[in-house]
Amino acid sequence: MQPSQNTVQDNLEKAIHAFVGDTQSMANPIRVTAAGRTDTGVHALGQVVHFECTVERDDWSWVRGLNSFLPSDIVVNWAHLVDGSFDARFSAFERSYVYALHIGPCRAPTVASRAGYLMLAADKWLDVDAMQAASRCLLGEHDFSSFRSSECQSKTPIKTVYDIQILDQKPWVYIVVRANAFLHHMVRNIVGSLLAVGQEKRPVRWMAEVLEAKSRQLAAPTFSPDGLYLAKVGYPPEYLIPDPWLQHSWLPSEVITLLQEVVPVAPKRIMI
Repeated sequence: MQPSQNTVQDNLEKAIHAFVGDTQSMANPIRVTAAGRTDTGVHALGQVVHFECTVERDDWSWVRGLNSFLPSDIVVNWAHLVDGSFDARFSAFERSYVYALHIGPCRAPTVASRAGYLMLAADKWLDVDAMQAASRCLLGEHDFSSFRSSECQSKTPIKTVYDIQILDQKPWVYIVVRANAFLHHMVRNIVGSLLAVGQEKRPVRWMAEVLEAKSRQLAAPTFSPDGLYLAKVGYPPEYLIPDPWLQHSWLPSEVITLLQEVVPVAPKRIMI
């Protein structure tokens, strides 16, 4: 948990305590477990959380009750009773992130803190085809140490990336990455490196060289957290976990469709 005491986790736990009543929460303090951790400034559209509680409510009562105690920038979209074998973190077998990037000579204040920004002259644009070509070497199972934060607590740098799609919608670019799990800062470091290729600062082959080096010093600097969204988490079908309500987000329909068309891979236990 981040130390500010004003994280999403902090606010959610406070809302749960308020909803179930002080007597229950003091006797059995409720702690939530999330599918994935997000840095300060990173957003979550498809976050999944579980907690254990002795209070019984129907699904809709949980949604309505918790939202009445949450701040306006946090919302519960659904609630669903699961058995004791479910774990929001360890039952997940894949995660999808979206990076939303605004590009142009001037930043867009209406999306401040909701999107990444890259300053380019009005007559300049990224070589998106080169970025897509550079991303192909990342597909499959690899040691992603070159894209790993020094603060990462993962037991292994070995992750499997299933797909990377880059959507060009000038003045926007959306980068969608799907993998079994991610290292700390992994997506933001990949985005920064892809942008180096897109701006022709590095050739396409450079991405494979960075991956093979297994050295964080070779990759591009970590890109801004503002445009990063945890968009979807995949679980085995027996848990009946709903898809995220991405239509409530401001992401374009093409990105939402891409996320909805994802076919999950066969689940297996992973270390994160």
